[in-house]
Amino acid sequence: MMTDAQMIECEEAGKQLARLRAIMHRLRAPGGCPWDAEQTHESIVPNLIEEAYETVDTIQRGDHEHLKEELGDLLLQVVFHSEMAEEAGRFNLDDVARGISDKLVRRHPHVFGESDAADSDAVLQQWDAIKRGEKGDEEKPYLHGVGKGLPGLIRASKLQKKAAKVGFDWPVEIGVISKIREELLELQSAVDSQDLDAVSEELGDLLFSVVNLARFRKIDPEVLMTAANNKFENRFGEMERILKSENLTLEAASADQMEDAWESAKQHKAR
Repeated sequence: MMTDAQMIECEEAGKQLARLRAIMHRLRAPGGCPWDAEQTHESIVPNLIEEAYETVDTIQRGDHEHLKEELGDLLLQVVFHSEMAEEAGRFNLDDVARGISDKLVRRHPHVFGESDAADSDAVLQQWDAIKRGEKGDEEKPYLHGVGKGLPGLIRASKLQKKAAKVGFDWPVEIGVISKIREELLELQSAVDSQDLDAVSEELGDLLFSVVNLARFRKIDPEVLMTAANNKFENRFGEMERILKSENLTLEAASADQMEDAWESAKQHKAR
């Protein structure tokens, strides 16, 4: 068996995960890297979130050249957390891998057992039933624990999808669109009444309804939001370029000048 020092230098295919684990162990060990040694599960949570989003970004952009790198950065976070847990005697990377392997086998009885699942819908229904049984959720509210810790848009979509599985859903898309109109009217009424609490509540209801339309269209709301953010950023940059061509800065430009430049930026994109 290789020592950690030998494993760190290993280039052999099939042993690179063990190499990464050995490197992480060395970084955290006495005489290793002071920064790595100081970290805790809590301190590197931002890194985990950032790496997950950067991985998603490369996928959405179709940047396969950098996808391998981003997946590596994301894998490092799993190894990092597992190393800290092993130091504390809680679990290690093997336990993590064993846990997800056991779960995959357990939740795919149509592949590894005697169950039948003819299509994707049947697979998902079976998965949910097994999951609820594992977690002892049969006696808990149906939506208990769905998407806890996820960003709001993603969690809204998950809640709606799960509710739809038991028939709590609009039969046709026009119902969702009517609901959005209804929420807009209620928001306008709250704004007119200058009730700040009501405005916040109605804004939330409106966002929830818009997510519902995205779900009906089978579009991830986070993907939509990312596209809208990028569109705004690019158009704002074009507006800024137009203003600079007119010897204007963003700070010096009037609202009307910015509006004119914005409309020009929109036309530039249309061309």
